[in-house]
Amino acid sequence: MGILDYFRPVSTWPLDQVRKFLDQKSPQEYNLVDVRTPREYEQEHLPGARLIPVAELETRWKELDRNKPTITY
Repeated sequence: MGILDYFRPVSTWPLDQVRKFLDQKSPQEYNLVDVRTPREYEQEHLPGARLIPVAELETRWKELDRNKPTITY
C-alpha cells in the first residue's frame, strides 16, 4: 500500500462544489488536507483542515483514513 491508495483520481472541483460537499458531510466523513506551507496554514486555513505540507505527504500519508474521501488544497 502506498500514498496513491489514499487519493482517488477526481476532476478538479470548483469552489461551490467543494463547499456543497463540506456542508453536506460531517467532518468525520472525510479527510481535509492543507498541503501548503506551515506559514500559509497559520495565516489562514479551512476549519478542520489538517496541515500536511506537500513535501511531507510521502512520509505522513498513513495519518489519513484511506476509507474516507480526501480533499486537498
